[in-house]
Amino acid sequence: MLPVELDGSPAALDALKGALADALGGGPAVLPFTDPALRDAMTPGEPAEPDTAVVIATSGSTGAPKGVLLSARALTASAEATHRRLGGPGHWLLATPAHYIGGLQVLIRSLLAGTEPVYLTRDGFRPDAFAAAAAKLKGGPRYTALVPTQLVRLLEDGGAGLAAAMTFDGIVLGAAATSAALRERAAEAGVAIVPAYGMSETASGCVYDGFPLDGVRVDVAGDRIRIAGDVLAHGYRSRPDLTAESFDGGWFTTSDRGVRHADGRIEVLGRADDMINTGGVKVSANAIERCLTAQPGVRDACVVGLPDPEWGEAVVALVVPAGRHGDLRAAVRAELGGAATPKRIEHAAELPLRGPGKIDRAAVRARLLGARR
Repeated sequence: MLPVELDGSPAALDALKGALADALGGGPAVLPFTDPALRDAMTPGEPAEPDTAVVIATSGSTGAPKGVLLSARALTASAEATHRRLGGPGHWLLATPAHYIGGLQVLIRSLLAGTEPVYLTRDGFRPDAFAAAAAKLKGGPRYTALVPTQLVRLLEDGGAGLAAAMTFDGIVLGAAATSAALRERAAEAGVAIVPAYGMSETASGCVYDGFPLDGVRVDVAGDRIRIAGDVLAHGYRSRPDLTAESFDGGWFTTSDRGVRHADGRIEVLGRADDMINTGGVKVSANAIERCLTAQPGVRDACVVGLPDPEWGEAVVALVVPAGRHGDLRAAVRAELGGAATPKRIEHAAELPLRGPGKIDRAAVRARLLGARR
């Protein structure tokens, strides 16, 4: 296995791109990383599992290290299906970290398209830097992949960054859910977004704007989303137990709840573990978050259940305001009922993240527990 450390420099990204090209052609499996501890947890000195081209190392939602095993077939199937859905191979701007699957797939797609990607590196995400990087893209179609938080920054900046976003033929939005309000704002601004649902285990987004990519099958068993197709990983690094739990008969069972509508559209309802049992009534944290972020003056929100002697679990929200807002508790009560209404709402300048666009719910819970004392 070939570990490739990413330090934010173009040279490191070029090294990763070269290693990926070799891996797709049958060379050593690649382990992109930024955290040496996470790298070591993947035992890079030991041979990679058969048919592995890339290992995506993640701490996961629980903090336990996990390595997703992806074959050249899975990575290629995802990239080619993405190009077919978007309108053909094109020129990509890399704007998210390449040690996560969303960023890594930008490099894979560029390799398969025979185009040179442009890198947005170092210094975090700034609208002016995004505009400068976008100006370096030559030819078309023009694509990039962002997380919703990045798109919000471009829309709120309203300057060169937004003008650059408007020049893209497709902006794939992943890592976190795209709210209805954000969809509307993007449409009004003339930004062509494609909300995507997927994960490392599906070699990046596999459901675009509610509909599976070519070659991807999605099933809802009970209320749990299951996925099949060539895009699937073939297991977890050195964890046959986890592999057996999640991969069975060519299907991967996700941790997400969902529903299939009559037209075939898949709607993701949130994680199976986001249900809060308050006073004997189960309510969805995801549904409450959607209601909160739909309100004027709210940029983002995270809802968790905290231990409560009266209710068992109390619904509590951490909200990132975007100006003045109205009575948020009343808005939730009117849409979702009394049980879903937060008992308490705290405010923050931003939500803690554990990856690009992914909210660190454990950190939110710890913060809200601390605020209660």
